[in-house]
Amino acid sequence: MEKIAFVMQLNPGCEEEYERRHDEIWPELVTELKAAGVEDYSIFLHPDTLQLFAVLWRSSEHTMDDLPAKAIMQKWWAYMGDIMAHNSDNSPVTQPLQQVFHLP
Repeated sequence: MEKIAFVMQLNPGCEEEYERRHDEIWPELVTELKAAGVEDYSIFLHPDTLQLFAVLWRSSEHTMDDLPAKAIMQKWWAYMGDIMAHNSDNSPVTQPLQQVFHLP
């Protein structure tokens, strides 16, 4: 298993909507994420900066790199694009984070 973390940016005033959409995450998206080897995925909000801090565990045989080509992933990105910073393909703008400390 590998742990990764990254940040994304939420648009001002969209905190409740972001949480609502994730409370109602589509089952077919969950299925696709799990099939790609994603496990234990959490997203945290920094209330002052509106940065979204995401951390997830993925299997060593993960296929996360294939997710952008999946129709359900593209549909989710389009659905979320109006409330967060996104690229021209609607994928969220992400910044990978480097682990600098771990206490097992």
